[in-house]
Formats: sequence, C-alpha cells, structure tokens
Amino acid sequence: MSAQENGAQQVHEDDDAAHLASLGYDYDPAFKREMTFWGNVSLGFTYLSPVVGIYSLFAMSLGYGGPPMIWALVIVGFGQWLVACVFGEVVSNYPVAGGVYPWSRRLWGRKWGWMNGWIYLVALLVTIASVSYGAGTYIAPLLGLEATPGITVTCAIALIILATLLNLRGTKLLSVVAMIGLLAELGGAIVVGVWLLIFSRHHDLSILFNSFGAGEGKPYFFAFAAAALIGIYMYYGFEACGDVAEEIKNPGVRVPKAMRMTIYIGGAAGFFITLSLLMATPDIGAVVRGEVADPVSEILSAGFGPVGYKIVLIVVLISFVSCVLSLQAAASRLAYSMARDGILPGSAALARISSVRHVPVVALLVAGVVPILVVLLSLASADALTYIISFAALGMYMGFHMVVLAALRARLKGWKPAGKFAMGAWGLPVNILALAWGILGMINMVVPHSPTGVWVTDWITLLSALAVVAIGLVYMVIAKPYLKGNAPAGDAIPAAARA
Repeated sequence: MSAQENGAQQVHEDDDAAHLASLGYDYDPAFKREMTFWGNVSLGFTYLSPVVGIYSLFAMSLGYGGPPMIWALVIVGFGQWLVACVFGEVVSNYPVAGGVYPWSRRLWGRKWGWMNGWIYLVALLVTIASVSYGAGTYIAPLLGLEATPGITVTCAIALIILATLLNLRGTKLLSVVAMIGLLAELGGAIVVGVWLLIFSRHHDLSILFNSFGAGEGKPYFFAFAAAALIGIYMYYGFEACGDVAEEIKNPGVRVPKAMRMTIYIGGAAGFFITLSLLMATPDIGAVVRGEVADPVSEILSAGFGPVGYKIVLIVVLISFVSCVLSLQAAASRLAYSMARDGILPGSAALARISSVRHVPVVALLVAGVVPILVVLLSLASADALTYIISFAALGMYMGFHMVVLAALRARLKGWKPAGKFAMGAWGLPVNILALAWGILGMINMVVPHSPTGVWVTDWITLLSALAVVAIGLVYMVIAKPYLKGNAPAGDAIPAAARA
C-alpha cells in the first residue's frame, strides 16, 4: 500500500472514530475495522441465505399457491428494499454496533430501545436454533444417516459449535468465511439452476401463471398470501450489515450500500433457484395436492444422481454453516451493544472484547449455548421447539419495524437524516410505505393459513410473540434496565432541532 493510500485510510479511520465519539462512544481499540465492503455484503447475504430459505420452504409455498408463488419473491423483495433504504439512512447517522437496538434507542428513547433489543435478541437466538435444526435434514443424508430426531439434534449442535469456533477466531475470518459462503451459495445456485433448466426441465414459463388448482374454493389471493411466506421468511439479513458497523471502514457509506446490495443479489439468487426448481418439478399438481412431501430432494436426486446429489448437499451445507455464522455474529454484536450500555444481566462480561481475537467472546458463547439449549429442548418436546421457533421470523420483522416506526415518528417530529446516505424528499414517503409493508407482512405471518381448529396451534406465532413481549415488559417494569448506563437516548429529534 502506498504512502498516499495509507494516508487516505488513516483519514477514514480518524473520521470514523470522530463520528463514533460524537455519538457518545469512544472507539474500542480491541475492535478492528477489518471487514471489507464485500465481506459486509457477504455477511448480509449469508444471513439472508436464499438457498436455506428457498430449499426449506419451497414445498410449503408451492403447495399453498402453485407456481405463481414465485412472484411473491419480487413483491417481498421490493417491500424489504424500502426497509433497507430506511435502515440505510439510520445507520449512516448512527454507525454503531448492534443494529436495531442503538437505532431505536437514539430515534425514540431508552424504553423503546430496550424492548426492541430484547425482542430482536430473542428472535436471533431462536433463529440460530431453527436454521441449525433445519440443517439436520441435509447433513444426515450427506453422512448416509437417517434424519431421526436424535441425529438431527446432534447435527444441529455440531453446526452451532463449528460456527461458534469460527466466529471466535475474529472479524477477519468471519469476513472471509462469509465471502466463501456467498461464492459457494451463489455459484452453487447458478450451477444447480442451469443444470436443472437444461437437463431436468419439465415445463415452460407458462406455469408461472398457472395455479394448478391451488386455493380452489376461495379467492386465489388467500392462497397467494400464504405462499408469499417463502419471501417473507427469506428476505431478512441485510440488517446484519449494520450490526458490525464498528468493524468496517467508512460505515456511513458502505453499510447502506451493502444492505441494498444484499437485497439485489439475494433476491436474484432466490428467484433463480425457485424458477429452476419449479421447472424441474415433474408433477406440480401432486405437490399442490400434498402427495409429494419433499419435492426438493426428489428433484435434486433425479437431476444429479447419487454422487451429484451429495455434492449439491455439500454446497447446501456450506450455506447453512455461513448462515448460522452470520446469525451468531449479529446476535453477539447486539448483545455486546446492549451490554455496553449496561442494560443486560452480566453486562460487564458480555461487553468485554478480546484483545487477541477482537470479538465479544462471552456474547458469542451465549449465542452458541442458548441455541443449543433450544435445540436440545426438542428431545423432550417437539411441540415446545415448534412453539419457540414459531416466534423467530415474526420477531425479526417486529425488530425491523420498531426501527421503521421510530424513524417515522422522529421524522414527523423534525428529525432530518444527516448521514452520508440520505433519501432527501423521498425519505418520508419511503418510510411510510416501508411501515405499511411491514404491518401487512406481519399480519400475513400470524393469520392461520391452514387452520386446524385448535386455537393454540392456529395462533401459535402470535401467542409466542405476545409471550416474548410480556416477559420483556415484566422484566422492564421490575428491573428497570433501561435506566442503567449513561449512553445517549432519544436524542435524534433534539439534535435536529439544534441543527
């Protein structure tokens, strides 16, 4: 690196440190700004993980809505792009570790920040367990084993331990592994998709407008809304780019751009994967009628043969590993951010950064141990695991849109985003549309699409969310964690008024 490049880099680092200091935080020298822009994109992409999302939910979505369910990926992608734009403005103003918690705290106040941090931290920890548990159905056949509950749990725990060990090695390795995950997942998606389209295609593009009888007896809108869950459950992860804002240079510019890039690349990959699977499904009607439970495995086995199928499973496994790795990184930085402000039990330990590895070690260990305990719970009660995991995706959206609502409230009270990324006059309408989109998405997630008549089962997603919120409120009232620490809160509007 030339002397001129070294000088420019030092200027950026000094600017980043000065901006952080202006927000009330001294830059912790134990942190290192070692994550590159593409490493940051990779973190968001592998967290979003279109392979994990599509392969896990393809059968459900196709069964609900038939092939037109693919258009949900476009609609949801646009809705989440609106959210990413709002997040981009916020993180450009507040490029601090932890994402939704510090953003909510600055835009609204201590109580709102605490509740958002609590909800999102629980959602992240549960999602780590959910993704790891789901990986067992792919790891087991790769090892030539039957995916029994015991084998699935063992594989899930092994995956969590592996991700934890990799995360403990530091931000630079996280960035590298995330990049490997992006390349493997994206390359695998392209190779698998092209192969299926050339050698295993059974249909033409006209099927994308044919429901094959899905939702018969009711307006198709309801079937499509249920099928749209594939997009709703896939399109989050871009927020993780902001969780490590103190570990990337010039975050006010790079993080907002990385968030949008995650949407573009992840959306394109998800659409292509879905298209190739639809074209390669021999009997779509059988899937819609529920006669084929696992069309993805059948498609891949038929299209690639025994050896090729195992190679595809290795790529899928890499996707799961990188996804869990990114989720853990996000959870640990959120826990660190909350602990740095003194609002979590054991804050002193959780806020400690290793001077050797430059990561929050205790926070990472918590992000490994808690998901393992959740996975182990399935051995005692499969229903208990279902109840806990059902909160995962809804909790993510709740955390997202508490920020979107806080940003809209602050805007209406006079807040004018002054970061390096700003939407100008478009800010208010985009913020309103993003919030409206989020509310519709969350309603779609809690409404029972296949009612069983057992109200606890039908409304479990909503009930689990209410339980998490209730626990957070009770703790907030009793322990008053939001009063601890002297970190700035609710200062976005006063700052705008002084400007």
